[in-house]
Amino acid sequence: MITFFEASLDTISVHHVGNQSQGEMYALSQQPLNLKDDVIPALLLQYFLKPFEKVNEVYHLMHSSGDLALNEIHHFVSEVFDDKTKFHATSEQIAKHLHASGTHPNIKGGELYVVYFNQVQIEGELLDAIGIFKSENKETYLKVYPDAGGFAVDYEQDAININKLDKGVLVFNVEKENGYKVVVVDKTTAGQDAAVYWKDDFLQLKIRNDSFNQTSNALGVYKNFVTNKLDEEFEMTKADKIDLLNRSMKYFKEKETFDLDEFAEEVISNPEAIESFKIFKNNYEEEFDTRIADTFEISDNAVKKQARVYKSVLKLDKNFHIYIHGNKELIEKGFDDGKAMNYYKVYFNQEA
Repeated sequence: MITFFEASLDTISVHHVGNQSQGEMYALSQQPLNLKDDVIPALLLQYFLKPFEKVNEVYHLMHSSGDLALNEIHHFVSEVFDDKTKFHATSEQIAKHLHASGTHPNIKGGELYVVYFNQVQIEGELLDAIGIFKSENKETYLKVYPDAGGFAVDYEQDAININKLDKGVLVFNVEKENGYKVVVVDKTTAGQDAAVYWKDDFLQLKIRNDSFNQTSNALGVYKNFVTNKLDEEFEMTKADKIDLLNRSMKYFKEKETFDLDEFAEEVISNPEAIESFKIFKNNYEEEFDTRIADTFEISDNAVKKQARVYKSVLKLDKNFHIYIHGNKELIEKGFDDGKAMNYYKVYFNQEA
């Protein structure tokens, strides 16, 4: 999705943003960072852009009122795209806006980097982009160096690991009227209230409803239906649920296009369960204001991502795990009166 083989770092400004709920302020630099050699820009490109190589979701900036002009980040980046001489002054406004957005006490203070990139590729198009990044977590590094015929060891505290970007966003100079093309990284592990501020409060994003998002949502809704809803209406074993999940994943891997009626017939089969799934899907669309089309092109990348969370493991107490990948008719569940315990009977041809 994102590549940076031809990218270059044009300008970078660095500020510090504290947590205002803790009484911490922000500290603004007076001018852009002076990059002294070619090594530092190359390391910064690696630090800032490499985490986006595996990002597939594309967002747009938005505002809850429906008036895009009220989105602060949209206003700031538009100013810079129109007149690059405003870059540093605008980076200061971005730092102030981030400080105002971070009101949760668990949000960590850290350095804010605002960067202007040239020639970053997204979806096959080379574009200028403005990156906004925040480093929150610091590490200690050991340094080993020759000394007096041997070696000595020193350390660097509060240093940044260039392989671990905490938060980042790239806003590409295209589709301005739709809220630009935007990709985001957020490695927050804090509580939910602290986690949402980057995407929801600071940036105000809505995901682009493309094939990747349609595929992800359809698989996610079906997984929730099978896992949390189906056994409320039908008598289901865990093996039955795993079989339904396996059949849905098989459908998405083999088909190029999703068709709701075809999917329901091939995967769910039972008419009552099909009707229940369609109601469940409609309720999801209303609750989250997200439309899942009845037909759409299937995204292979979205299928691969969802496959990681589609579990096919039957866990039996702490003694056994049974991995179910195929025909569920080869596994039978029963109850042993003598032992007063449940059991599974598994049929197979050869032992690997």
